[in-house]
Amino acid sequence: MKHEFLQRIWYGGARVPWWLVMLVPVYRVLAMLRALPYTLGWRRRARIGVPVVVVGNLVVGGSGKTPLVIALAQALRERGWRPGVVSRGYGGSTSAPRLLDAHATPAEVGDEPCLIRRRSQVPVAIGSDRVRAARLLLDAGVDVVIADDGLQNPHFARDAEICVIDGRRRFGNGRLLPAGPLREPLSRLPHLDFRVCNGAGAGADEVPMRLLGEVALPLDGHEAPRALASFGPGRVHAVAAIGDPARFFASLRDHGIELIEHAFADHHAFVAADLDFGDTLPVLMTEKDAVKCRAFAQPWHWQVPVTADVPASFFDAVAARLRNAPLR
Repeated sequence: MKHEFLQRIWYGGARVPWWLVMLVPVYRVLAMLRALPYTLGWRRRARIGVPVVVVGNLVVGGSGKTPLVIALAQALRERGWRPGVVSRGYGGSTSAPRLLDAHATPAEVGDEPCLIRRRSQVPVAIGSDRVRAARLLLDAGVDVVIADDGLQNPHFARDAEICVIDGRRRFGNGRLLPAGPLREPLSRLPHLDFRVCNGAGAGADEVPMRLLGEVALPLDGHEAPRALASFGPGRVHAVAAIGDPARFFASLRDHGIELIEHAFADHHAFVAADLDFGDTLPVLMTEKDAVKCRAFAQPWHWQVPVTADVPASFFDAVAARLRNAPLR
């Protein structure tokens, strides 16, 4: 209910309550105090000895950041780099720096780091102190670090900043938290190195990105992959615990599938009962949710992986900027 209430205000045109407006200056002051030691030069942003590129957004919630992180890791590897990814590990129980291995679980390290490691096949480290976590990647042979989220983290020096923008929702009502979805004012946009727009509506100074997903894969591995269109026009259960479940549901409808929608809070920790709908209709879920559901997967459970389709010139430009990055 709280999530739906805020979504109506942030993106649905509902009037902003006065008490949310009154909290905006509090948010501004807290953000300013966090950055003040670096703004005044009392502290220096930490460098780790290799180039760092941050992929983040200006708003709360999903915008397609994780697929872009995976695509960027793969693209840099193709261009001769040895990339690694550092993440906060949101939703996991571990806060100490940790290099993920094959035994890491979403409950321990978060769903997105597990997904990134599985899809990109590059080293991934997590930790509340992302500087210390990133240094673990150096021992794994990494020569460029991709920071998953962290545009608002003042502690971490970076050589390139990429902002991912939701082409459908953009910046909502354009207000700062909690009256709107913005983590930072829109005046920050011109100072970012790259702006990537996920979906239709990319501006002249934005890199267009599409999320491509045409195939469903069985969670238990016992069935052959299926084209998404083969699930239509029948009914399926659609499950999403991401920042914007509506985007996933819309992508399924585009394939002619009739949905029974089940939206959960972002990073929801699934248990078997969450997927017990009293029937054996196909259950389609995002790849991020699937990493948390494999332990109790049923033959009718399917994941829908997506791939970020971005112009190669964008990856070339990022790689060129990183090649010229100072390392101290």
